Amino acid sequence: MSSFLAAALDASPHIAPLADLAAAPPRPTGVPDVGGGEAPPGAEDLLTVLKWVAWSVTALCVAGIFSVAARMAVDHSRGGGREHARGLGFVLGACLLIGSASGIVGALV
Repeated sequence: MSSFLAAALDASPHIAPLADLAAAPPRPTGVPDVGGGEAPPGAEDLLTVLKWVAWSVTALCVAGIFSVAARMAVDHSRGGGREHARGLGFVLGACLLIGSASGIVGALV
């Protein structure tokens, strides 16, 4: 312990006095504004996968609309319009969500 005290006493002339520390300008606080950010290396591959997923989900939405239309054509004589309208509403809601996904994320970020 005595060697630690000796080292501290030897270094004391090199340490800034307390008055100098109190006069120092305040350091910034809060969250820094990082702007849009920068993509990490290899992000192109991730963007390619996201484009594939977006294309696949869009194709599934089109298939969903075709499916609802086919069920409507088959069940036309039975008068089951409400079930088809509900199914079409769900499919169109999914299409709306997919189409606005990047806008929603952009608004939140």
